[in-house]
Amino acid sequence: MATKAKLDAFDTRILQILTNNGRISWRDLADEIGLSLTPTLRRVRRLETEGYVLGYTTRLNERRLSGAIEAMISITLDRQSDEALTIFERNIQDVEEVTDCYQMTGDYDYLVRVVVNDLEHYQAMLGTLSRIPMLSRINSSFVLKTVLRRPVKVT
Repeated sequence: MATKAKLDAFDTRILQILTNNGRISWRDLADEIGLSLTPTLRRVRRLETEGYVLGYTTRLNERRLSGAIEAMISITLDRQSDEALTIFERNIQDVEEVTDCYQMTGDYDYLVRVVVNDLEHYQAMLGTLSRIPMLSRINSSFVLKTVLRRPVKVT
């Protein structure tokens, strides 16, 4: 495994800028950090290669596209065997309303975030979810307000 280079002030600044504006032109990025184009591009490529930059995405308005209701669903499986975990993780990817899925420690096995249009849509999605084999318990909490959602801080 290759040793990752320590991030210097230029690398940190590149990551900060790309976090806020992934569509910035390479020339504008170079101007912002105070380097010429070639060393800037070299640094960006290294940050990508070393896994600091995983890709470039666009933040979409979920409310306009998927719905205004957001729920966090805790899921417990009837057993935690490798087979059960694999089956769940394979099947959860087919539930299109699921935006995030995390394997957890504690009282439940997974925490799932879903976005739906309305309660009817939620009920239909819950029916799909409950057909996944080896589910033991589903517990939903509806999000009233998103207080904070931000990218990781680059320091």
